[in-house]
Amino acid sequence: MIATETEYEQAQDELRSLEERLNKLQQSNPVGSNGFTKAGIRKMIARLHEELAVFEGSEEARKSES
Repeated sequence: MIATETEYEQAQDELRSLEERLNKLQQSNPVGSNGFTKAGIRKMIARLHEELAVFEGSEEARKSES
């Protein structure tokens, strides 16, 4: 789980890196090949999106309480 602003920024960097990796795989491999690799990267991207959303939600909650 993302708990600090630094971890949030690191997760965003990791997300960009995974998206670039997925784009390269999609361009270099036709549909149907390396499917498990692409699926794994998509799962990691989805997990990061969820963690970022939880952190952003908690930040919004903290700001609205102030």
